[in-house]
Amino acid sequence: MIIDDGILFRQAEEKDAATLVALYDQAARWMRTQGIEQWKPGEKGVEHFRARMADGEVWIAADADGRVCGAYELWWSDEEAWGVQPPVAGYVHRLMVEREAAPAGAGRRLLEHAERRIARAGLERARLDCISTNPRLLAYYQGAGYRVVGEFPSKQAQDGRVYGVILLEKRLDRLTVV
Repeated sequence: MIIDDGILFRQAEEKDAATLVALYDQAARWMRTQGIEQWKPGEKGVEHFRARMADGEVWIAADADGRVCGAYELWWSDEEAWGVQPPVAGYVHRLMVEREAAPAGAGRRLLEHAERRIARAGLERARLDCISTNPRLLAYYQGAGYRVVGEFPSKQAQDGRVYGVILLEKRLDRLTVV
């Protein structure tokens, strides 16, 4: 367990899968209320999160009272969106914040935690993608130091719909490892 400015970070375990599903569904419902067509409630089940735990890392953030306030997935490759790449980056997916429990700035702290994990693994870049029709999220990631490096116009969702994503990257330095 890692404590970061009042947020406790721990790797998710199989017993956390239902909590992750609930967090995802809550985030998907919030997106819909904001007019963002990206995630759908019920789209990611426990099988999804168990698979991500098996082939990457899933991190859960909790407040000082132990309430889950966010989570994210960390992948070590993402050929679907980025193609075959040299092993220089970690890929952040499903950055989720529990809006009622999360302290201010929790999303940015989750992202910074992911960046430190990537840097500790000896990799020099953090990468992520965001749906091309969400300018607020794009601005959020750019405000966190990510720069646009490309676009993948034909990513396919689980339900078969096709959508575009903006590819973003942040170079990490030694200070990130602290």
